[in-house]
Amino acid sequence: MMEQSEKDEGTIAALMLRMTATRLPRAQRLLEKVNAGGTLGDNDIAFLKRVFDDSVSNQSLFKRNPEYLVIVSRFIDLYTEIINKGLENEKAQ
Repeated sequence: MMEQSEKDEGTIAALMLRMTATRLPRAQRLLEKVNAGGTLGDNDIAFLKRVFDDSVSNQSLFKRNPEYLVIVSRFIDLYTEIINKGLENEKAQ
């Protein structure tokens, strides 16, 4: 039977791949959009909600593997910046 640490390693590898291959590029595009004065559309908000939901469901994984918390916190900071700037732009319209 596979030990928890081996399961965690596989899960973390998959999550990191998804973060770098799809989520980070999309987040960077969203940041550019809101920094240029744009607002978040329904698809953008759904994406950010999925990321949030995933982070909540993976909390215990990262608590067991705190060496990844710095990376995760940087992604959370990025998403928070996108949301805050998007809200600011929405209010300005």
